[in-house]
Amino acid sequence: MTTPTITVFRGFPVTTAYVWSPFVCKLEARLRFAGLGYKVEQGAPPKGPRGKIPYIALSKDGNDSAPEMVSDTTMISEKLVEDGLAEDLNGKLTPVEKAQDAAVRALLEEKLYFYQTYERWEQNYYPMRDKALASLPLPLKILIGQLGYRKMSSALHGQGTGRLTPSEITKLKTEVWEHINALLTASSRKRGSGAPDGMFFVMGGSRPTEADTSLFGFVASGLVCDAAPETRRIIRGLPTVMDYADKIHQQFFPDYEHWDEGKGEK
Repeated sequence: MTTPTITVFRGFPVTTAYVWSPFVCKLEARLRFAGLGYKVEQGAPPKGPRGKIPYIALSKDGNDSAPEMVSDTTMISEKLVEDGLAEDLNGKLTPVEKAQDAAVRALLEEKLYFYQTYERWEQNYYPMRDKALASLPLPLKILIGQLGYRKMSSALHGQGTGRLTPSEITKLKTEVWEHINALLTASSRKRGSGAPDGMFFVMGGSRPTEADTSLFGFVASGLVCDAAPETRRIIRGLPTVMDYADKIHQQFFPDYEHWDEGKGEK
């Protein structure tokens, strides 16, 4: 495999810490699982190919042309595999296992994501606004924050989460994490024989799969996000989930501030 030059645009000031976006943390986990080095920059959604964070600038060895800009975490992972820059994390799974892996990712990215978005933008608007728009002066922060809130609220209503009561959302969000905890508990009991340092992964094998990139992204971002206190409390109440995340942090993110040392990106 060739060695690419990758820059990850995270939407937050550059630090060696996790950020509030589960998809940024997911992408960084994917790169580190593949052993790929990368640089980080702040960037901004309007500058990304799909108008969202994260996105990457990808240059290959010996290529002097402008870097290729790639967005969407799933598309980025597929691009790296197709170009021979990273191994397919799901390449050794059976068709049934691939379906199960996809189901875990959908549970997180297409279900839990909206419950957590509600928590951040509807229930904890001001800390979320102030972090997301930290670089703006107060008048613009107020204006753009209100526009962003209306857009997010409308999207949540259209998707369905915004039609639920807060207690219903809390119940459903807790159930998702309990399902994840059950999967990890089963995996921890059979730990893949080739896994380093007693690590275990959500599919029960000795290596991470794409589902682990999503899961770690949601755990790490949930633990450092000040606009998601309920999510943080739920995660911290699940020892197996915490053990899973701690082991991945120690093995793959030793240079990053741990969530118990601070609250992630400053």
